[in-house]
Amino acid sequence: MAFEYKRIVVAVDGSKASERAFEKAVDIAKRNQAQMVLCHIIDTRTFTTVEAYDRNLASRSEVYAKELLENYQEKASGAGLTHVVLEIEYGSPKVKIAKDVANKYNADLIICGATGVNAVERFLIGSVSENITRFASCDVLVVRDNKKS
Repeated sequence: MAFEYKRIVVAVDGSKASERAFEKAVDIAKRNQAQMVLCHIIDTRTFTTVEAYDRNLASRSEVYAKELLENYQEKASGAGLTHVVLEIEYGSPKVKIAKDVANKYNADLIICGATGVNAVERFLIGSVSENITRFASCDVLVVRDNKKS
């Protein structure tokens, strides 16, 4: 009996690794005729220190997230996917992806990049992908960016 994924959450942040994760997610979603949930988490922890200097950070983060997800949605549609949902959440990506977004959509697979855009945080307190694999209640595929430039 073959196992099929029907609801796939894809975490994207604009990094090369998340681009590769998206590409693999498109292939898996096409093979399984699955719904794809493209999600981006706006990390509100950065607002507490930066917003004192830049009050427009939150609105720019929203614009960036919306443009990023719409770009990925166009690519997914161009590849033939018809069931693509966009999800923007606020909070810590380490918690929101595995516990909130995946549960909200009853995901059976989460796909994310091995490294995101925040190398300092990854060094200090662990990566987002590490936390997703630790706390997710479904399968997780962590994609490495092995493409040579």
